[in-house]
Order: sequence, then structure tokens, then C-alpha cells
Amino acid sequence: MAEQPKTAEPARARLSPRKKQQISRGIQYAILAVLLVGVILYADWGSLAQNFAKGEVAREALPDLFTIALRNTIIYAVGGFVFSFVLGLVLALMRLSQVLPYRWIAILYIEIFRGLPALLIFLLITFLPLALPGFEVPFGTYGQGILGLGLVGSAYQAEVFRAGLQAVPKGQIEAARSLGMSAFRAQLTVVIPQAVRMVIPPTTNQFVALLKDSSLVLFLGVSGEYVELAKFGNDLASQFANATPIMVAGVTYLIVTIPLGYLASRLEGRKGGTR
Repeated sequence: MAEQPKTAEPARARLSPRKKQQISRGIQYAILAVLLVGVILYADWGSLAQNFAKGEVAREALPDLFTIALRNTIIYAVGGFVFSFVLGLVLALMRLSQVLPYRWIAILYIEIFRGLPALLIFLLITFLPLALPGFEVPFGTYGQGILGLGLVGSAYQAEVFRAGLQAVPKGQIEAARSLGMSAFRAQLTVVIPQAVRMVIPPTTNQFVALLKDSSLVLFLGVSGEYVELAKFGNDLASQFANATPIMVAGVTYLIVTIPLGYLASRLEGRKGGTR
């Protein structure tokens, strides 16, 4: 019986996996280059610069951009962070408590404030004087902003702390108790300090999140000396009918958040390297 001639193997099948990967990557780069060229040719750069990067409008934001808007943003964020840090630690301890009502209260709080949109919480704060006649949040507008950020942040911070507390080896507690420490003192001097060190990277990310969420303070109706970056940029944009102030506010956010995000990444890498 005559031997059938072998068909030529397709050229694609003869390519090595590395060669296929190089071809695929080259195609992707070509597509991206075509899209980039299309954007460059299609965009009206003069109009974009006039509406989003107008120099004289940007100069009108100075120096109030830093002396009022950025200062207030930092006040709201730092205040909310301290509030959420303390309350989050208390909630985490309650969540891990052997006392059932404490656990229920902590779980209920965490689930409610993690489930509600942050904007809704700020809107509810504006109605507190109507719901509680005569009640005033301490420190006025600053207090309202800090309260809103603290309520939102503490629910997430509680879960961060819970993970840190549970990561502390039980042998540490047993060793402390064997030295005659009470359960409370062992938690305060042994467990909590170690847990706080463990959660520094995610806590830094939490601060960055609160810094960005401080833009929600504008829904409290702030004005004048209490405005933060988002409200400041929006007011100037309305005044000049130009988006440049909003872009300036956004760049100012990035000047603060990008270094903090990099710091959190470095801390996370250092933590992983020490394991």
C-alpha cells in the first residue's frame, strides 16, 4: 500500500510559545498606537486647554487653594481618621468579645455603616438638628464633616483591626497571662500594640480613602472658610464658567494621595519581606 504524503504542518503550529507571545504583544502595541494617534489627531487641544487648563483662571485659585481648601481638606481627613481609628479599635474589640451583646452591637454597626452609601450618611447629618432639636455637633461645620467621615471610616477600620488582632499569636497572650497580667492588661500592652503595627499599611490606605471622601463635605452646605478642595474647585468653576479650577483641585488631591499610596505600598512590601 502506497504511503500517503505528509501534509505540510501549518506555519503557526511551528511557532514557539515565546514567538506567539511576541506576535500577540506586537499586535496589541500596534492597536494602542493607532488609538493614541487617533486621539491626538481627533482632539481639539486648543479648546481643551482653554476649558481645562486656562492659566489666568488657575492663578485665581491662589493662595486660597492651599491656605483654605487644602487646609480644610486635611483637617476633615485627619479628624475623621482619628475618630475612625479610635472607634474602629473599640468596635473590633467588641466584635471579638466573649460578651454576646457587645458582639451584636459591633456587627450591627459595621454592617450598617459599610452597607450605606457615604453620601447618604452625610445627608442624614444635615438633618440632625431637625431630628434632635437643640442638639449641635461639637466644633460646628468641622465637627459635622469629621463625624461623617468618622462614621464611615470606623466601620472599615474595625474590620482592619479585627484582622490584626486575630493575627497576633495566642501564645503571646498566654505568655502575658503566665506572668500574672490580667486579660485587660494583656490586651492593652501586648496584643493591641502588635495588631496596630501589623495594620499600618491598610490603615494608611484607609486614610487616603478618607482624604478623598472628604469631598463629600460639600453636601453639608459648607461655604466660605469651611470649603474643602472639591467645593472650592466647583465654586470657582461656576464663577468663571471654566473647568480649570476643578482640574487644579484634582491635581492638588493627587499631590497628596499619590505619595501616601506609594508609602502604603512600600510599607506593605516591607511587611511582606519580614515574614
